[in-house]
Order: sequence, then C-alpha cells, then structure tokens
Amino acid sequence: MRRRPLDLRRPSRRRWSSFTSSLWAWIIVIGFGFLMLIILLSRDNSEPRSDPSPYQISTFTSIVEGLNVTDEMLSPYSFTRQLVEQISLAKAFIALAKENNNLQLVADLTAQIRHSQAFLSFLATDPSHVRTEQTEQAIRNMALLLFQAQQLHYDTASVITKFKGQIQSLEEKSKSEADKSTKYGQIAAETLPKGLYCLGVRLTMEWFKNPALSNKFLEEGKQSSDKLRSNSLYHFCIFSDNIMAVSVVVNSTTINSINPERIVFHLVTDEVNYLPMKAWFAMNSYKGATVEVQKVEDFSWLNASYVPVLKQLQDAETQSFYFSTNGQGATPIKFRNPKYLSMLNHLRFYIPEIYPDLEKVVFLDDDVVVQRDLSGLFTIDLNGNVMGAVETCMETFHRFHKYLNHSHPLIRAHFDPDACGWAFGMNVLDLREWRNKNVTGIYHYWQERNSDHTLWKLGTLPPGLLAFYGLVQPLDPKWHVLGLGYTNVDPKMIKEGAVLHYNGNLKPWLKIGMEKYKGLWDKYVDYSHPLLQQCLVH
Repeated sequence: MRRRPLDLRRPSRRRWSSFTSSLWAWIIVIGFGFLMLIILLSRDNSEPRSDPSPYQISTFTSIVEGLNVTDEMLSPYSFTRQLVEQISLAKAFIALAKENNNLQLVADLTAQIRHSQAFLSFLATDPSHVRTEQTEQAIRNMALLLFQAQQLHYDTASVITKFKGQIQSLEEKSKSEADKSTKYGQIAAETLPKGLYCLGVRLTMEWFKNPALSNKFLEEGKQSSDKLRSNSLYHFCIFSDNIMAVSVVVNSTTINSINPERIVFHLVTDEVNYLPMKAWFAMNSYKGATVEVQKVEDFSWLNASYVPVLKQLQDAETQSFYFSTNGQGATPIKFRNPKYLSMLNHLRFYIPEIYPDLEKVVFLDDDVVVQRDLSGLFTIDLNGNVMGAVETCMETFHRFHKYLNHSHPLIRAHFDPDACGWAFGMNVLDLREWRNKNVTGIYHYWQERNSDHTLWKLGTLPPGLLAFYGLVQPLDPKWHVLGLGYTNVDPKMIKEGAVLHYNGNLKPWLKIGMEKYKGLWDKYVDYSHPLLQQCLVH
C-alpha cells in the first residue's frame, strides 16, 4: 500500500497556532492587570488617605516640629544630613564631569547644589515652614542627578582619586573651622564683658563720691582685725580681678552656711579692681561674714628676685613664647592666655606667706558656686598631708602624663606617669604642714627648671602637681564637682555637689557660657541691685 507523503507544513501550523494562543493569553493577562491598576488608582483618589504610621510620623516630622538643624542631623533619619552628603558627592562628580567635558551635567549638578544649599539655609532659619514633601523633593532631585552621573561609568581610578581629594578638602575645612572655633572661643573667654567693665567704673565713682563707704570699710576692718587671724574661724581665700564672680562665691558660701558669722573671706585683687572691690563689699553685707580685701601690688616681697614666674617674664624667650603671633614658632593661642602670666593666678603657691598667722584655709577659685555648708572641710583629717583635693583620674586624660612631658629625664626620673591628677578650685590647705615641708620652695625649684617650657607648657596645675606630689589627701568627689564650663555633667553629681566649678572657657558670666548651667550661678546674683540694673541687661 502506498504511504501518504509527510505533510511538512502541518507541524508548522501547530507551532503557529500555539504561539497565537499564548500571545492572546498574555494580552488578556496584561489587559486585566491594567484594568486592576486603573481601579486601584481611582479608589486611591476617591478615598481619603489613611493616617501615616507612627514610624512615618517620627521620621517625616523631625524637621517640621522646629528642631535645631544640628540636633536634626544627629537623627538616624536626618533629611539635613542626606542633603549635605549629596552636596559633597555632587561636587566630586562635577570635578569628574569637567575633566570629561560633560558641561551639561556640570551645569545641572551646579544648579541643584545651589538649590539644595538655599533650601538648607531656609531650613536653618525657619524650619517650622518647611513641609516634608519639599524636603523629599529636594533629596529626590539630587538623587536623580547623582544616579545619572553614576551611569556614565567614569574611570574607577579617577573616581577614587577625586573622592580622596574631596575627603581631604573636607578634613582641612573641618580642621580650619575647629581652629577658628578655638581661637574665637579663647578670645571670648579672655574678654571682659561690657557690663562687668561698667560695674567696675561705677563702683570706683561711687567710692570717691561717697566718703561714707571708705569710712565704713575702715571701721569694719578695725572691728574684724582679730577675726582675720583667729584659727577658730573658717577662713576662705579667693584671688581674682572679677568683682561679680567673687561676689557670687561669697554670697553662695554664706547663704548655704550654717554659721555664716564664723566665716572670714580673704580677697586679693589687683590695683585696677582694688577700689571697686572694696566699694562693692562695703555696700553689701553677707549674713555677718567678714570680708578682707587686699591688692597684690602691696606684697612688695613678691618680686622678680624671689618669684621665678616674675623673673621669667623679664626674659626675651619667655616673652616670645607667650606673645609671638607670627612665624612657624608662634605659640598656640591657648598658651597665650593672660591668666597664666597673672600673679593673681600664682598667688596660691604663697598662701602661708600671705597669711602667716593662719593654720588652715580653704582655697576657692572665682568660677565656683557653693551649694552646701563647707564647715565640714575644716574638720577633715588630712593624715599629715598638705592639701585635700578631689582627684580627677577617673578618666585616662587626667593622669600626670597628660599634663607633663614624661620624655624629659627630670620628669621621668621623679614622677609616675600614671599618677592621679587632682583639681585646683576647692582645696583644703594645712598651712603648718605646708611650711614644714617647704612646698613653696619645691614649687620654685620646678618653675626654675621649666624656664625653657620643656617640662610643661602652661598653667598652674602642672607645677602644682609637682609641688604637692605625695602630699595630697583625696576628698569625696561630692565636695568639688567639675566640668560646668566645658562639658556635660551628671545631674545627680550637680544636685549632690557642695562646690560646682565652671572650669573651662564657658564661664557663666559670659554669653558663651552653657545655658543649662547658668541658672545655678545666676540665682546668687542680685540683679535688682541699682548698679547692676544700670550695667547689666538680664
């Protein structure tokens, strides 16, 4: 039987038929999908939107709620930080685009950078009027341009080089800004506020036009002459040229004292502030406490032949170290602070000679506030030591090797680099032990060895650490709480502290002072006083 030849076209028809049916199936599926999408969109437009989730609210409203831009940048969802980072990235791509002659991309990125910078400026000045949609749109626009730039696939080595350059530039700018901040902060800390200058001038005028003040001061001095030498009373010494600061120390000490009438303050100032200081304390009373005011210029024995610091100030190299401002050898501004050259700052090493009749005193800096009765300090057993002080070695920073040059053979041979540091500002001093151990002589020895500034660079604490080495009795940290002039302090420590110390540049009487700690100082200033009303705007 004859076979029918194969129909070679039949399989082809089957394949076409299969393809056609598949195509129709896909058309139906796609059409159905579009139909569903249209329905969903129409429902989304016709129905009110649901409220955003709590996460979205916390993320999107971080700027709108009026946060400070600096605080907002600390948020993990910060819009501000995203914009700043995008701007840095865009600048790197601009440099690459210029090299590759892509002028359109350069123009687009430059325009968007200006828009983002203007937006950030507006955000910093008035964040309450910025809507979330505006912020997201700014980020989205820049992100689109950055994505386009990335698609150009510039040479990897060039990209890395440019980014390294960008990072280096940012680091240099950061260092420059940090240096400026240090410099301006130092200048602000050293400058006498206009209000305090006004107070000194008006007090001087008051002293000369009101003879009753000088008569009152003389009369009180005669009546209290025995108290100034009595070792049964509580003696505090303060060396300062800041009338307002000293008045806060005196006022806070007496207000919080159980027996203020047993307190004697020994104040030493300079020639310029001597009369205004006397006028202030003649015009005001402090719950029966005795106040003595002296000037350092009357201590004729403090001269260059006896005091190493005064002798060194006559040396050309020392003058260059403190006052040079030009050249590679210029001294950093923090080392040129006038307080390091002031004899008032070094008087603390001559207390037994200033008060030869006294056996025990408490030294207070003028940037402290007293919150507790301090009479208990006079009954502390110092165990044969010269000084009682609060140690500051809870952190590595406050050990000897951070203050002294331990590469110097003299320092290395005599002192443990990990010895615990302590703080000036509130110190109990046994003047009998001081005289027996000749601490002033030890201080002179080390000051003379440091004439070339190779043992330490600045301040009175480093020579204090050397002079009192092995002669310090640690006190309970609650007696002296430090850091209110430069850092954040544990609120519990502040609440329990007897003496709060505003050590650092951010003094409470300056505008740069830390606002959250100013109230602790302000409450001991009588802003209703007529002279303060005339000079200070509170």
